[in-house]
Amino acid sequence: MSVIDVRHAAVAYAGRTVLRDVSLTVTDGQFVAILGANGSGKSTLIRTILGLVPLADGEIELFGTPRRRFRQWARIGYVPQRMGAGSGVPATVGEVVASGRLARRGIFRPARAVDRAAVRAALEDVGLLDRIADPVATLSGGQQQRTLIARALAGRPDLLVLDEPTAGVDVGSQEAFADALRRFAERGGTVLLVAHELGPLEPLIDKAVVVHDGRIAYEGQVPEPAGHHARPGHDHVHPHAAPEQAGICVAPTDRMSAN
Repeated sequence: MSVIDVRHAAVAYAGRTVLRDVSLTVTDGQFVAILGANGSGKSTLIRTILGLVPLADGEIELFGTPRRRFRQWARIGYVPQRMGAGSGVPATVGEVVASGRLARRGIFRPARAVDRAAVRAALEDVGLLDRIADPVATLSGGQQQRTLIARALAGRPDLLVLDEPTAGVDVGSQEAFADALRRFAERGGTVLLVAHELGPLEPLIDKAVVVHDGRIAYEGQVPEPAGHHARPGHDHVHPHAAPEQAGICVAPTDRMSAN
């Protein structure tokens, strides 16, 4: 079954085209990575899929329903790039993760045993159960990102959409992300991941989609490093476009430097 179906999508900001004639299908149970350099349009693509950015042209379906009529948002868990809540929000880790249950139980209904169990299970999945009562502001950047993933997992979604969850976080958190997403995929979940670097997530990827200049330049297996990116010691990943036949180097197989 098709979970996401994008057909000939176009997006424009202030008269400038950001995405042009993009078509993409994500099927049930797939783990798909959208790769590309900064500014390539990859984050705009997932925000458009989620309805956060309007279409200028084309069509999008979610779980077989046109996006404009889609209402089952509890089936989708979204993890943005950064929490933006680590400095000053007076909430505990458990409270932030519990907010991921709202789409399931409703805003005005009190938390039930099933909600509390889902919160604890999600925190255990990302290795933060021992921090459940701690203020979010006391967490590291990587731990805050793990909290966001736990919040999405707590809603028990069918689809997880993640926008560069490992950007700028420590190796331990990257490995925790990979473990949590592996378990989610093993339970039958579908994952759409935007990434600039893959690191420990690479073995999980079923399909890589490289976005370049607002278009899909490549779709298939994760491309191998090319050119000077394949030399020993080159650790940084920047999958600019299609493989070498497109005339642009692609190197999304990362060893995760501390860049």
